[in-house]
Amino acid sequence: MDEFMQAAIEEARLGLQEGGIPIGSVLVHQGRIIGRGHNRRVQKGSAILHGEMDALENAGRLPAHVYRESVIYTTLSPCSMCTGAILLYGIPKVVIGENQTFMGGEALLRSQGVELQVLQDNTCIELMRHFIASKPELWNEDIGE
Repeated sequence: MDEFMQAAIEEARLGLQEGGIPIGSVLVHQGRIIGRGHNRRVQKGSAILHGEMDALENAGRLPAHVYRESVIYTTLSPCSMCTGAILLYGIPKVVIGENQTFMGGEALLRSQGVELQVLQDNTCIELMRHFIASKPELWNEDIGE
């Protein structure tokens, strides 16, 4: 497995250990992780700290060209909010761990020329399946049901 997806999975596991939702992400520029994060909505009582948003926040404010040269890795298909952030910052490629437990804004990303690579990684799938089965109330809250 790719070292960057492995780092995103580590972030997802950290979120789970903290009592949150196991979704992790890393932002990679020129072969180096420049931001990493995980879903912290439960831990921080946040409305917006999804994995991708946390990774972007932790990368700090960067020049526009850095985002346009980066790849974001996420363990789960990006929701509408995270899709919007990816488009806003012009990130040209997203590597997605899985989209079986949740299908996000992939069609919109593709329509805007963003390259997507969906891995259907078993670790990512099992992390989410187990979480959804064991904590459906937190998952339903996260996806707005």
